[in-house]
Amino acid sequence: MDQKHPNDFLHGVTLEMILNQLVEKYGWEKLAQRIKINCFSKDPSIKSSLTFLRRTPWARAKVENLYLETDWEQV
Repeated sequence: MDQKHPNDFLHGVTLEMILNQLVEKYGWEKLAQRIKINCFSKDPSIKSSLTFLRRTPWARAKVENLYLETDWEQV
């Protein structure tokens, strides 16, 4: 097994992919309840949320942590 990043579970996963999957699983309303940031609760969109998350490291970290903690097998 020749993996260059064996401990980086987000390697190759873009922020846009993460956000799209979280919105698909939870919806904007539940996502805003789990992560309390305005870009998820006030007129949310993928584009505006990506802009905010790319400029705000603490918010991006929360989104990435939720993605890693989410049970993707349970729908």
